[in-house]
Amino acid sequence: MSLAVCGQCAAQGGVAGFFKKVGAFIDTMSVKGLDSNYIDAPEKPWQIIVKGNVNQSVLKMETSGEILGVKYKASPKLTTEPASYVGVWAGYRGYGIGYTVNVGGDKGSYFTIGATGGAYGVNLRIHSFENDNPEFDVSGDLGDGSDVDKDKRVKLMEAIRCKTVIADAYYMFNGKRFSYAAAYDQSVVQKHSAGSLMVGAMFYYAHTDYAKDKNGDLIYMMHGLGRMKMWQGSLGVGYAFNWVPARGLLVSAMAMPMLTVVNREKRYNYSTNVEQLMDDPKFDDPTISDAEREEWWYSSLRITPAGKESYNSGLAVNFDARLSLTYNFGRFFANAYGQFYNFRYHHDDSRGYLNDWFVNASFGIRL
Repeated sequence: MSLAVCGQCAAQGGVAGFFKKVGAFIDTMSVKGLDSNYIDAPEKPWQIIVKGNVNQSVLKMETSGEILGVKYKASPKLTTEPASYVGVWAGYRGYGIGYTVNVGGDKGSYFTIGATGGAYGVNLRIHSFENDNPEFDVSGDLGDGSDVDKDKRVKLMEAIRCKTVIADAYYMFNGKRFSYAAAYDQSVVQKHSAGSLMVGAMFYYAHTDYAKDKNGDLIYMMHGLGRMKMWQGSLGVGYAFNWVPARGLLVSAMAMPMLTVVNREKRYNYSTNVEQLMDDPKFDDPTISDAEREEWWYSSLRITPAGKESYNSGLAVNFDARLSLTYNFGRFFANAYGQFYNFRYHHDDSRGYLNDWFVNASFGIRL
């Protein structure tokens, strides 16, 4: 619908006439090309939905090296508390706006937006969080036949901050009988079971930052790495199936192996004064208490930028999966769906991964 046509609609019927014609246009697009034996557009087009969301992120980094003749392997792991959000959404045939607030968990920020049609889906998720109490696995060989092996939570003086951005898009080839919208925004109803071959693309960005003076010992163990950015772009081919075991009930599953064709990492390196502090007499002075030594240590730590490095990694295999359950009863509907992401990086003796999952639940009414 062009702007000229929209302007003519408004001139002829006023604002009410304009919105009526826009609604008729959306109604037509909602059912255009669909097989009515498989997909039905509800008579009442407006939707008001109450939503809830739970999500969690797990970031793990691994490295190995040698300190004072001791070979070690260190694995800091950040696991956020499951964060909970509630909100409300209102729209017409799946097009609308919503508002969500945090009610518990990691108290980070979370933003999501999506557009869903019968044969396509586009989603964007942004999650920012921080953690100053990570799990920290350290193992090492003392060289005399004995080992050191510690697995505990440590309290960092400065939090590790992380921000992730995940965007994905899908296209279904069997949009005539299979509806992606029926499973994820309930703007239409899947009446009979159907599946579809699909193609998809995914973009992932992560920024991890713990480059503070008081994290100098952590940066030293991570071979100078204090901040890292990752970009990944993936393409895939998969399959989705909408199963209708009973009237009003829909179970939808999607699985898509993906090939990561863009895999870029930028590392921000820092030098520290950890070795100089370990040579300081205060480091092992028996007349100083542990509390005094800790205060001296963290007040003396310093980091200095030591340049940036960028790497392009090779092709990698990833995986994307979704599962949705929907029940329609009269003017009402309920839905729950979840998705899981896994991203990995590897360069020299440093490697790690980030797992990100979420579960959405909603209850709505059509008006």
